[in-house]
Amino acid sequence: MSRPDIALAWAADGQALFENTAEKLDDLRGPSRLPGWSRGHVVTHVARNAEGLCRLLAWACTGVETPMYMSEAARDADIEAGATRARDEQLEDLRRTGAAFTTASQELSSAQWEATVGTRHGDVPATFIPWARTRELWLHLVDLDAGVEIEVIPEDVAAALIRDVAGQMSSRIPAGIELQLPGGAPVSCGPETGVPVPVSGPVQQLAGWLTGRSSGSRLHAPYGLPDLPRWL
Repeated sequence: MSRPDIALAWAADGQALFENTAEKLDDLRGPSRLPGWSRGHVVTHVARNAEGLCRLLAWACTGVETPMYMSEAARDADIEAGATRARDEQLEDLRRTGAAFTTASQELSSAQWEATVGTRHGDVPATFIPWARTRELWLHLVDLDAGVEIEVIPEDVAAALIRDVAGQMSSRIPAGIELQLPGGAPVSCGPETGVPVPVSGPVQQLAGWLTGRSSGSRLHAPYGLPDLPRWL
């Protein structure tokens, strides 16, 4: 198995744009699009996510079990504590942890990328780690509420996000849905029995709807948009 270079490139592009967007904000204390979170919460969360994923990369490298976070409570406490720091301190934290993730991801051998590591959602191959970072960066970039909308997500990233999220929520959807991607094969979600409900539209809008970042108002659903469970 080779390095997951495509996902690593997506993550690098997302990191660069996230940093650039955050640096243009004069104040990180304003509200984000996530209920109860300021922009500082989002920036701190993205930084702590990079650290957590670095722990998973270390696990893959060494074979020593190293969870992303000591606990959910510790994760939440770190975000709360970091969200009130000075703007420059938060931005430096964002840059430093992003660079550390890039460096750590370059140190794995082909065999180490095949290792299995654990997350709160179950065991995953180490090759999943760059994708986990990719979706974190691009979705939370929109959550910053800094003038960047869901359309900024590259089409290939949005298509991968649709396949990922549809697979994760498929067992929690009562009736089948067929997501019709422009120029691509449809993605099925939900049970295979019955006739699936078709939903089509711009790939970024489909990804936004699945992840709760878009209302779905720009999508076409001849029988109405189905209700979706929370993604994560």
